[in-house]
Amino acid sequence: MDIFIRVLNPIIMIILGLAAGVIVSRQGNAKWNLYGIGALTFVGSQILHIPFNAWVLNPALEELPGTLPLRGGNLIIVALGLGLSAGVFEEVSRYVVFRFGIKDARSWKDALMFGAGHGGIEAILLGGLTLFSVMQIISLTEQDLSSIIPGEQLTLAEAQITAFWALPWYGVLLGARERLIALIFHVSASVLVLQVFQRNNIAWLFAAIFLHTSINAIAVYGSQTWGIFLTEGALALFSLLCFGIIFVFRTKNPIIKMSRPKLYRFQNSNL
Repeated sequence: MDIFIRVLNPIIMIILGLAAGVIVSRQGNAKWNLYGIGALTFVGSQILHIPFNAWVLNPALEELPGTLPLRGGNLIIVALGLGLSAGVFEEVSRYVVFRFGIKDARSWKDALMFGAGHGGIEAILLGGLTLFSVMQIISLTEQDLSSIIPGEQLTLAEAQITAFWALPWYGVLLGARERLIALIFHVSASVLVLQVFQRNNIAWLFAAIFLHTSINAIAVYGSQTWGIFLTEGALALFSLLCFGIIFVFRTKNPIIKMSRPKLYRFQNSNL
């Protein structure tokens, strides 16, 4: 039963990623190519996002005085920094693709499918990586670790394997639940970015970045202070806000068809 639950979790994650596209496609004439474009948009954003975090952001955060042992920086600053980094790279990527790549995708359903692809591929990739890790741990559990792991790493490896098997089934399945929350968020963020073009106002891009920063910051801060279950509860409440965003902006047709948002509203501001 323990093995079944631990294998089931990443499989559910993968299924969720695929099911998101199926569910959206059944709502009308949503195009599957937008799912693929959304998936490529996520991958493209990570090609820039991951190196930036590794080479620029993380070293900068480690120089900050604070109380987070793994980062060496103030927890709130770390959470906001990581959240903002994800928000800028992923939401700007969404904007660029809407602006230059899919100029005709201006309907609410287009945004849903684009967001389903963006969040769906993330769920599929993380599910695949998680499944690989689970199979590795299962394999290591049945072996004599002292014969394959150096002595200085043996204690840590044994502790990690013990913690893996000690997690209750409902704790294991939190991974799949988190992917569901992330999928809802990515769809809502795509709907927000679409408003840049439907309403001809770049402010909606900043709204999407703020939303992305917030959910990631909650996840980082909560995991270090509130514990996994309270953090997941907070993220579940946040997903209700994302659901609201999705349906508040629901329209049958594009409000306007303009591919270039006006920037003049911000010329006299500090943004």
